[in-house]
Amino acid sequence: MKQFKQFDIVSDNLDHYFAKSNFTIFGKKKACFTNENSRVHKKIMQEWEILKNNLPESIYVRVYKERIDLLRVVIVGDARTPYHDGLFFFDFAFPSNYPKSPPEAYYHAHGLDLNPNLSVNGMVHLNLLHTLKRKNEEKLWNPSSSTILQVLSSLQLVLNEKPYYNDPFLDIFNSFNEEASKYYNNIVFLLSCKTMLCLLRKPPRNFEDFVYEHFCCRASFILQACHAYIEGCARVGYYNNDGSHSSSSTIEEFEALMCKLYPDLKAALTKNAASIIESASPLEAVFIKFAADGLNQSHTTNNEDLRPSNLDVTGYLCIFGLVLFLISPIFLFIFMPPDRKTECLFWLSRGMMMFPGDYCYEQLKNI
Repeated sequence: MKQFKQFDIVSDNLDHYFAKSNFTIFGKKKACFTNENSRVHKKIMQEWEILKNNLPESIYVRVYKERIDLLRVVIVGDARTPYHDGLFFFDFAFPSNYPKSPPEAYYHAHGLDLNPNLSVNGMVHLNLLHTLKRKNEEKLWNPSSSTILQVLSSLQLVLNEKPYYNDPFLDIFNSFNEEASKYYNNIVFLLSCKTMLCLLRKPPRNFEDFVYEHFCCRASFILQACHAYIEGCARVGYYNNDGSHSSSSTIEEFEALMCKLYPDLKAALTKNAASIIESASPLEAVFIKFAADGLNQSHTTNNEDLRPSNLDVTGYLCIFGLVLFLISPIFLFIFMPPDRKTECLFWLSRGMMMFPGDYCYEQLKNI
């Protein structure tokens, strides 16, 4: 599989929220975005360079060759937050007087309200964007120093451990608000899982491979976390698959909603993983299979313990064969006669490549 670049220039902007903005009344692109000598064009090119060299590892950006005024971003939800393993997409448009005015922003909410700063209609509420009702003058957009990278970093901070307190009118930390915050986190994680389903059904353009491969690799952990939260074995956002998490009481409403969502989520993640493995090369399929191995576990939502992973003897032989395949050329060149090396390498490689991909796919089909 091809590595997904953190920053890249693409051409297809048809599904971008602001695709029809920044045109003249005659339907032409505004000159400030096409003239390389314009102040706006030069500033946007500077922004591209900043993004290319300074993006945090959980943020991925796509800009457009023919529409430099547009930008699309995905932020991967951080661990120890109710947003963990989720993907959150944002579309941006630079105005024609940039950087005098901040960029416009749109969040792909899918009709789900999972953060006080992100509305169901896609509006993004940040001081930097001048869209927060209770404004902090010190954090407003500054044309001489503010950048789009600062906006992305602010959005990353918005997707935090306790988003309940993002509400600008809520400044009091007390026992009542702490309980309300825990309840809010439960709802946020539920809505984050629903967002995963929406993305798997229709990923944003230019991010299709990233969406599919991300959820393939994280499927096992997501399902294990769901099970732990339902059972009250871990507080939402604090699940660790090494057993180091602490238990927490489960709200009946959350448990019922999560149990209802879980089968659809597992089916979507399993189908996605099977599709990725089927299209991968045999060796890639082996590694993907073990990255998503938890899908072979029988996750239940009725207070039963998880059964151990169904990794049979064939699976271990597959691992052994892969290791042997990687180290055997060294021994061949050391110990074998020159006239036999080529023939032996041919038959060895043929034998090792026969079944890994098919085996992985069959394992997933039998879930």
